[in-house]
Amino acid sequence: MKRFLTASAALALTSGMAAAEYNLTILHTNDFHARFEPISKYDSGCSAEDDAAGECFGGSARLVTAIAEARARSDNAILVDGGDQFQGTLFYTYYKGTLAAEMMNKLGYDGMTVGNHEFDDGPEVLRGFMDAVNFPVLMSNADVSREPLLADKLAKSTVIERGGEKIGLIGLTPEDTDELASPGDNITFSDPVAAVQGEVDRLTAEGVNKIIVLSHSGYRTDQRVAAETSGVDVIVGGHSNSLLSNTNDRAEGPYPTMVGDTAIVQAYAYGKFLGELNVTFDDDGNLTDAKGEPILIDGQVAKDAETAARIAEAAKPLEEIRNKVVAETAAEIVGVREDCRARECAMGNLIADAMLARVKDQGVQIAIQNGGGIRASIDAGKVTMGEVLTVLPFQNTLSTFEVTGETIIAALENGVSQHEEGAGRFPQVAGMSFAFDVSKPAGSRISDVMVGGAAIDPAKVYAVVSNNYVRNGGDGYDMFKTAANAYDFGPDLADVTAEFLAEHGPYTPYTDGRISAK
Repeated sequence: MKRFLTASAALALTSGMAAAEYNLTILHTNDFHARFEPISKYDSGCSAEDDAAGECFGGSARLVTAIAEARARSDNAILVDGGDQFQGTLFYTYYKGTLAAEMMNKLGYDGMTVGNHEFDDGPEVLRGFMDAVNFPVLMSNADVSREPLLADKLAKSTVIERGGEKIGLIGLTPEDTDELASPGDNITFSDPVAAVQGEVDRLTAEGVNKIIVLSHSGYRTDQRVAAETSGVDVIVGGHSNSLLSNTNDRAEGPYPTMVGDTAIVQAYAYGKFLGELNVTFDDDGNLTDAKGEPILIDGQVAKDAETAARIAEAAKPLEEIRNKVVAETAAEIVGVREDCRARECAMGNLIADAMLARVKDQGVQIAIQNGGGIRASIDAGKVTMGEVLTVLPFQNTLSTFEVTGETIIAALENGVSQHEEGAGRFPQVAGMSFAFDVSKPAGSRISDVMVGGAAIDPAKVYAVVSNNYVRNGGDGYDMFKTAANAYDFGPDLADVTAEFLAEHGPYTPYTDGRISAK
């Protein structure tokens, strides 16, 4: 089994005999979500004025510069991605995977893993993206043999050569991707540990002794994979949007996070950081050193002019939709994932209220919106349709249906069942209130459920509005799949929210205690 050597042990080893060291810089991104243009501090769109004032972050043009500078610091580098290039702005809505493929080719990626959002438009769009990129796209923990579009295309792992050495890359995607996206009925997903170990063993048998897992499974799962497998040197993560850092006080953990012999890294999301991990291997493929820090892609990083011009050109068809002012808000509407996946949030209240208001005349009493469907905040002042679409990019439609109170309680239990992991299933609601207690086991955390001011009746049938993703079992809401009188083809959720904002302008965001933690 490979060992992580301390600095003193490595020094003793190299001073004793002429063992060859192999140095590699691993540059990495994750959860880019179509943020080709610079973003604000709210991870949403950034005005040209703010960008010129140096108040914006990321964007493809700055990434080109940052990656070129990082490569210049190293004589041996690779660039990899932890998944979820797709979905998040009008660029994806309009271009699907084609602009992502163009930009990733320009940046010179060496490999990426499939994120759950790469399946948002089914295997067809993923296949089109894979045909367009000139690097391997990987996914080890799934059986795609029955999906003709991917069966002969999507590999579990690959071997690349850099600096005269072979490096094994293994892809990993969330085990619950079938609940998170739309992969279709022909693909089954499996446990990440067994999948990774199987590929490690195969690569090791082929003589590959430097192995990197590109994982879109989240920081907690990456730590489990590191602890329960052998032979993995580095895990480049994604999915949980975790900032790992040794200097940032908002970091979830150190960069890298060492679990046994394995170095785990992740670099937040949206192109705001470029991960830069410098690793050293001895002649036997043992990791002897791993250090680095994500680079903040702020206004100090110059834009590549050619890339900036290309993105501006790509943005032209979007301008009319994006720049239309639809409403005004009196204060920032907070929609950050840290809030909307954990507790009542102002953006969740806005969206749930908007949903319920639209269909209340149909006798609907309850609205449920998954927190993971809320993708950004909106700052104070004029609200454009582009901002609303950044918050709600998935083109989900309103779904109305009928279920019993017992089913509503089961749905809420599902919603808080992965609270510790920051899962997107956390329910934002309207027309009802509830309490939850995460000290209790999943499945028995919900209490004090009230509908319209009265305690919920488990036997009573209630009319509910949600989005079509949740109604069809997304984010674990399987209990809604067989709901009575289901209609999934209502208006677009972004349009409903924009119209509600306009009707209540200038809108004042609020929370009112409808969700409480015990």
